[in-house]
Amino acid sequence: MRILVVDDDPLTLHMVVYRLRQWGHDVISCTDGDTAWKVLERGPVPNVAILDWMMPGIDGPELCQRVRGRSDWPYMYIVMLTGRNNSEDLIAGLDAGADDYLTKPFHLGELDARLRAGKRIVDLQNELISARETLRIQAMQDPLTQILNHGAIMDTLLREIDRAYREHQPLSLILADLDGFKNVNDSYGHVVGDRVLVEVARRMRHCLRSYDAIGRYGGEEFLMVLPNSEATQAVRLAERIRVAVSQEPFRFRNLDLTVTVSQGVTTWTEPYPIPIERLIQSADGALYLVKNSGRNGVEYARFDVHAEDAYSPITTLPTTSKQ
Repeated sequence: MRILVVDDDPLTLHMVVYRLRQWGHDVISCTDGDTAWKVLERGPVPNVAILDWMMPGIDGPELCQRVRGRSDWPYMYIVMLTGRNNSEDLIAGLDAGADDYLTKPFHLGELDARLRAGKRIVDLQNELISARETLRIQAMQDPLTQILNHGAIMDTLLREIDRAYREHQPLSLILADLDGFKNVNDSYGHVVGDRVLVEVARRMRHCLRSYDAIGRYGGEEFLMVLPNSEATQAVRLAERIRVAVSQEPFRFRNLDLTVTVSQGVTTWTEPYPIPIERLIQSADGALYLVKNSGRNGVEYARFDVHAEDAYSPITTLPTTSKQ
């Protein structure tokens, strides 16, 4: 374990640090609370801290309170060293956030036992954090394609609209729909259909920037959120995606399957927030045009927040493509 030891008594500090290193721990030592706090702020945060109660500058209880006030840090098991042994002082130390205490002078075997208990707590805490992160990812992820699910991509869109509004940046959407995907399932089965969806999601994601987001909007529909992206940038990206999906056949055993995709693009540049549904309707209107004009293409819809009909403000850019 990585352990921070803070004590202004050189003899105690040397004895504890020496023994901890003998036991195989990675040890950082300080002689006062101010230096210890600077060490903690620089990081990485240790697993365990052994703090003397009385020190120059920041004392043990105050240092403990500061540590507990940092919710962005991983949990640190804190053992307080003190020459005080009355119950009021011990309660005060625990109230400050200490997990355990040792009364000076103490036996090193007792310290070892406290550290073993601390390791169990730290390990359990890390397991809980890992489990929570796994559940969070599962709640946001489409189980088949491993991209964001419908709820998560909509939450992302809401956040990016808010960011675009605050920072006065454009925001573009691409709504993509695989052409004739029902025929794939009907002709080759849902296993092949699922593998097509997985590979399409992989190819689309490969075309995006690191801060773009992609989610499975519906069965074979994908929604891409492109922060700080102008209309022409978004249309060019949609064209790259179209080529990436359709240019190389999907190979499954002895089957070569060509899949194409239709995409509607829209861009929000208004200086005020808008209902999320209106923006998606604008992209959907552009997608509707592609579907009605041969599929396997890209169309752009100019978003107009004042238009009553989501399909009315559609204008195509010269860079739209069909094949």
